[in-house]
Amino acid sequence: MTDSIVIIPTYKEKENIEKIIRKVFSLSKEFHILIIEDNSPDGTADIVRKLMIEFSEKLFMEERKGKLGLGTAYIHGFKWALKHTYQFIFEMDADFSHNPKEIPNFIKAIQEGYDVVVGSRRIPDGGILNWGIARNIMSKGAMWFSRLVLGLKTKDVTSGYRCYSQKVIKAINWGQIKSNGYSFQEETIFRCEKMSFKVKEIPIVFRDRVKGKSKLSKTEILNFFLTIIRLRFKK
Repeated sequence: MTDSIVIIPTYKEKENIEKIIRKVFSLSKEFHILIIEDNSPDGTADIVRKLMIEFSEKLFMEERKGKLGLGTAYIHGFKWALKHTYQFIFEMDADFSHNPKEIPNFIKAIQEGYDVVVGSRRIPDGGILNWGIARNIMSKGAMWFSRLVLGLKTKDVTSGYRCYSQKVIKAINWGQIKSNGYSFQEETIFRCEKMSFKVKEIPIVFRDRVKGKSKLSKTEILNFFLTIIRLRFKK
């Protein structure tokens, strides 16, 4: 039984899911994987079911009735991970924007005594591939605004490549989390800092997806800024 699990939410990821699963399982340290599958119409779940036979007792899947959002997917996964007593709980995308080879660096930082480790695009040696100039400038501006208004120390507040120690997942009241999309990451790191957990950013190079379509929408961008205002003026 490993002490670490990687949670991967999926919706229409048939082109990526098998490759990312095999890549994680090829690492020298043993990890388990939990797929949170939101009823993809492209057969993503069927691919995972076949792999579950090959990777029995290592690969798990929780199927939901529809596309219920990134935030609720992770909360579902966190509760499942606690129930199964994992000590180190990862978030990671299915589309290879997060390179699995970086996972050992997260574990090293956690073992050094940090409670939350964030794969950061916004610190030295971190970066982003395949983004245009306009998108990069907008992203940097949004990060700056978020940190200014909320007083956050973390530079990459929306990174979805993270590792939490079990005590963090236990301590946060997930019922109070209002965000559901990409702003979920922003609200979660805000709560971690306010609860005085030790957060460390390690550099990653984020590569925009090559296969499949991005889930980022104008609504998600709007919710990011609305979340900043809500958290700032929350009593």
